[in-house]
Amino acid sequence: MTIAERIERSETRVCITVFPSITNHHDTLFGGKALAIMDEVSFMAATRFCRKRLVTVSTDKIDFNKAIPAGSIVEAVGRVEKVGNTSVKVRVQIFLESMYEDSRELAIQGSFTFVALDDDKKPIPVLQGLGVTS
Repeated sequence: MTIAERIERSETRVCITVFPSITNHHDTLFGGKALAIMDEVSFMAATRFCRKRLVTVSTDKIDFNKAIPAGSIVEAVGRVEKVGNTSVKVRVQIFLESMYEDSRELAIQGSFTFVALDDDKKPIPVLQGLGVTS
């Protein structure tokens, strides 16, 4: 399997409904909850890509472009965008959908970087043992 094929197969999509329990005082999705969703989706995509133990080591610029009101549906899409020696960078986009209208727009986006670890919590090559071709 090629790296491009692994990237394609590891794309991860998660949908949630924005209920009042995860909103802030403006009745929109709490930013911390959005970040948690993004971290989890990016972790799943990275893990599906390399099937290794991973930890989040950094996030890149997170853009909150549009507030997400309670009563919306959101879809978080994580896709590997860069593979390093011991790291995997995943781009996450959160799309906002109105529950009762045909609409979809990009609301939040950012990148998360993970490092693969061995049993002793030391970094290891993410492609090790995968038999990938370029």
